[in-house]
Amino acid sequence: MGKKKSEFWGWMKTIIIAILLASSVRYFLFAPFVVEGQSMMPTLHDQDRMIVNKIKYSFVKPERFDIIVFHTKDKKDYIKRIIGLPGDRIEYKNDTLYINGKAYKEPYLDEYKKQNKSGLPLTESFTLKDTPIGRSTVPEGYLFVMGDNRRNSKDSRHIGAIPMDDVVGEANIICWPFNRIQIMK
Repeated sequence: MGKKKSEFWGWMKTIIIAILLASSVRYFLFAPFVVEGQSMMPTLHDQDRMIVNKIKYSFVKPERFDIIVFHTKDKKDYIKRIIGLPGDRIEYKNDTLYINGKAYKEPYLDEYKKQNKSGLPLTESFTLKDTPIGRSTVPEGYLFVMGDNRRNSKDSRHIGAIPMDDVVGEANIICWPFNRIQIMK
């Protein structure tokens, strides 16, 4: 009887440690995320399952064009691409992104630009002053984010700059569906 009881407690300790370890990894390091909607098309599709690296930004600063998950004031999590970093001047003119006066290519938009037969710009012209930010630069401690589906994205043009404290992490691994598994760059 003593051997069975000892074996039982041995298994219980193993199960508890495994649960604690798995919970710690999920809570502190990585988390699953499901893309909802089409605001990141063509890069990400509705219902793509992603893994969010929650710890990366504890060691390094976010970089321009990273895809991030962040909390919003209305208690939702959004996924968007970082366009502007603190101190950046952001402007779109004639469907071209300008950061601090320098034009940037956005290769992740090439597919949509090829499909655009309307002659209308994929991204309407604007400056940061035209957004809820209401000033010429991205504030310190904030990010300016946009969805890749520029005509169908609720992003910093509508909700303002995103506080760094609201960033959950970088979403750079699609883990489902099987035919879309990839590491994003």
